[in-house]
Amino acid sequence: MLRTLFFLLLILGAQRSVADDGYRLWLKYDLLPDAAQRKAYQQAAQFVAVEGTSSPVLQSAVKELQLGLKGLLGQTVSVTAGAAKKQGGILLRVTSSANVTANDRSAKLNKEGYRVFSEKGNIVVAGPTDAAVLYGTFALLRQLQTQQPLTNLALTSSPKIEYRMLNHWDNPNGTVERGYAGSSIWKWYELPELLDPRYLDYARANASIGINGVVINNVNASARYLTPEYLRKVAALASVFRRYGIRVYLSVFWAAPKTLGGLATSDPLDPNVRRWWTDKTNEIYKTIPDFGGFLVKANSEGEPGPQDYGRNHAEGANMLAEALGQHDGIVMWRAFVYKANSNGDRFKEAYEEFKPLDGKFATKALVQVKNGPIDFMAREPFHPLFGAMPSTPLVLEVQLTQEYLGFATHMVYLGPLIKECLETDTYAKGKGSTVAKVVDGSVDNHQISGIAGVANIGSDRNWTGHPMGQANWYAYGRLAWDHTLSSAVIAKEWTRMTLTNEPKAVTTITNMMVKSRDIYVRYTMPLGLHHIMGQSIHYGPEPWLAKSARPDWTAVYYHKADSIGLGFDRTAKGSNALSLYKPEVQQAWGNPQTCPLNYLLWFHHVPWKQQLSTGRTLWNELCYRYYTGADSVTWMQQQWTQVKPAIDPALHADVAARLQTQRKEAIWWRDACVLYFQTYAKQPIPAPFAPPERSLEAVKQIVDIYQMR
Repeated sequence: MLRTLFFLLLILGAQRSVADDGYRLWLKYDLLPDAAQRKAYQQAAQFVAVEGTSSPVLQSAVKELQLGLKGLLGQTVSVTAGAAKKQGGILLRVTSSANVTANDRSAKLNKEGYRVFSEKGNIVVAGPTDAAVLYGTFALLRQLQTQQPLTNLALTSSPKIEYRMLNHWDNPNGTVERGYAGSSIWKWYELPELLDPRYLDYARANASIGINGVVINNVNASARYLTPEYLRKVAALASVFRRYGIRVYLSVFWAAPKTLGGLATSDPLDPNVRRWWTDKTNEIYKTIPDFGGFLVKANSEGEPGPQDYGRNHAEGANMLAEALGQHDGIVMWRAFVYKANSNGDRFKEAYEEFKPLDGKFATKALVQVKNGPIDFMAREPFHPLFGAMPSTPLVLEVQLTQEYLGFATHMVYLGPLIKECLETDTYAKGKGSTVAKVVDGSVDNHQISGIAGVANIGSDRNWTGHPMGQANWYAYGRLAWDHTLSSAVIAKEWTRMTLTNEPKAVTTITNMMVKSRDIYVRYTMPLGLHHIMGQSIHYGPEPWLAKSARPDWTAVYYHKADSIGLGFDRTAKGSNALSLYKPEVQQAWGNPQTCPLNYLLWFHHVPWKQQLSTGRTLWNELCYRYYTGADSVTWMQQQWTQVKPAIDPALHADVAARLQTQRKEAIWWRDACVLYFQTYAKQPIPAPFAPPERSLEAVKQIVDIYQMR
């Protein structure tokens, strides 16, 4: 008997100590610890009822409620068909946007907006569409997960942006370009017959944060996705996603009419090419009736495009828009274009190509613009196209995969980066014309709007490699839905849903997350330095890089270090890229004496001995930021150690190990950059900082090893 009891206790102990592998993301429906709170929630959620006719999307909402309530409250919830006559339940109601509540008929929701409110002893989740009710269901579960009260419940929210997309850079061979969390989650060789359960959980996670579209393949596209074989595979994925209000999109290879269709050309004005795309589009919609449309990277970094035939980007996009015909779909045409020009400024090239085309794009064509003018740097000024194309809807593209941000070994919460861009004022229509309001269409009264995040998702069990990388996926979705949310509030929300609800630990982790991006900038590319990372793999420091396949892939092209000073002069005396912005922005950034230090070297070549607003010279400030940035990673380690009692042991150990790597590589960045720039500044490392213990040549050898293939 004692032996049996011993083994039972051993088994129970083992079950309690099962590590959190991160698979459940923020949909972690663990039993709430407070018994009194649980009881209050249980009384309010005794059953679920769908009012009216159910649907696959509403059934997804019901299943999520059953799963969430079972986990959080330890109670199995029954499902009642039709309108409930009793109290103490959750009612799912699809109704007119002008009649969501009995008490307020004036405030309208858009088609995906929801209300969650108390009514006659029940909780009502209501919206004008099935998808709206699904989003409201996740909002209610979020309320429970973060242990918020249900009394006098009144949650109301409508998405501010219509198309909220994840862009996957996944390839048909299973690799992911700039992916740091394993291989692709799409198992092409098993599709369409075998549907991995992971696809369903992926859809749940996206729907929970309001993402409603997925581009499943790389912008450096393969024509293979347009074959009947692969369209059937894509259709199988779409069959899972549509249950969660998510539509599938494809990146398309511009030369497909030649490589796939056997035509002599891919000229967008050629009648045979136009017919080929129309026929192919009709074939896609026959296979995937709710197909979302196309994403195109053309005439960029060697990809083919309409310019190969003397046509412009608008002519290319409009041809695809025409092919969509009466189908409910859009074309997203990327503005990431630049030519190899050692005497030019890559900062200006997308603007110069696309600004003259404003007003020439078809109704269904949107231009997708990266948040900054170079390429997803840790900090960039907003792209000058925002506010410069009033007749064209612009899709904001941000990167969640940490291509230039330490891959999956550095903790860098991107909520502040995305918010920084969204909140910057373009002055397109006077003060208050923020990037967010350009993107959501309110500045120029566009009826269509979009935002895209380059996914950081892979086949790793925890989805994102670094456990904290999940927060970037989460924050992007929440900001895509409502760009007025603060990055700190989102970080706190994610922490409580994913890691712990212990108040002190939540505060500590939120503080770490909010500061992490600025810390990364300080020890890598402070004061507006940019594009000085290792070539090809974009990892680690390589500010001395002077030769590459093209001049604008080198570091010296950007930092312009010489015996006088440091930085790229983009004023009228230099490349004049600053003139692409409105006068108010030029005034803010145009004077090196008053330019915010975070953008200083983006726009000015500053003398080494020039005194800055901090009271330090440029050289001393550069050293100060590199050293304090690296030291701040030690602070992050200390903060993470403090929250250990509140975090799953395996998860805590994982992040702790990655912080060790981050600390080592922060010192690597610091040493490489101060030693290299010192060769130009010809000044000592200022007190109280000790000079690096290794030489510049020793650091260069580390970089050489990383660049080996």
